[in-house]
Amino acid sequence: MTKQAQPFKNPRVSGSSGEFAQLRFAADFGDMELLTARYLDHRFAPHVHDSYVIALIEDGVERFCCGRAAQVAPASSVIVIPPGEVHDGHRGCEAGWAYRVFYPHPALLAELMAELRAGDGRLPVFDQVVFDDPALFRALRGLHVALHAADDALLRAGIWREAMTPLLRHAGVREPATGREDQAVRVAQDMLRADLTATLTLHALAHEVGLSPWHLNRVFSRTVGLPPHAWRNQWRLAQAKRLLRGGQSAAEVAASLGFADQSHLHRLFKRAFGVTPGGYAPRKNVQEQAGACR
Repeated sequence: MTKQAQPFKNPRVSGSSGEFAQLRFAADFGDMELLTARYLDHRFAPHVHDSYVIALIEDGVERFCCGRAAQVAPASSVIVIPPGEVHDGHRGCEAGWAYRVFYPHPALLAELMAELRAGDGRLPVFDQVVFDDPALFRALRGLHVALHAADDALLRAGIWREAMTPLLRHAGVREPATGREDQAVRVAQDMLRADLTATLTLHALAHEVGLSPWHLNRVFSRTVGLPPHAWRNQWRLAQAKRLLRGGQSAAEVAASLGFADQSHLHRLFKRAFGVTPGGYAPRKNVQEQAGACR
């Protein structure tokens, strides 16, 4: 079975009086901090970060000052604070607030900006601090959850770009026009099919086809209908059906096709086909069972 990269290190958890905070570090994103927390009585003193602060209010209300401006962030809003900006924070209602937060270093966003703007890595400048954008909230929340739950490098890189692109629109960054680039997509598909147990990265695929990671992720999705990681999983599932029909066990199939483990195969197989690998009956078995009943 393919050894997956370990995306997190040194999780830190604290909590008291109904409050909770868990801080994790995403090693594959420059040790980006990811905070999941609920606060009731806690008050943040004025402070700064050397990273961006991208916060998603899941419940309650947070009040804070950023620079000299007072801000109110209700549930489902998105907060973006640039590096070096002084801010504080406290509850804005009796229930306090619960949120998820990304702390990406400027270099991480500069890398993404360069992909979007043909090498121009100037940092984004946002014209407001609190955004009421339900689609953006859902995209960023999905990213935060995925970075905790998934260790597939291809998935993590792809969903990062999918979620951050609509955020950067709020900084006036527009996606460059993309054609179909059919040849690049076909080459990428060939690479994804060549070794289903290989730990491929979006950067490696993009380098081979001569596109930026963002461009490949976007054009692949537009051409095929799925991003690279999802398309690869569907190809794996097609091969899984063939191997199961050949008599291999679900554990053997999961190992030979590069699934993280048997439960990973089970979950994706059931989601795609409505039955589990163990419940998948090859045609010959159905025929044998029918003959035995005659």
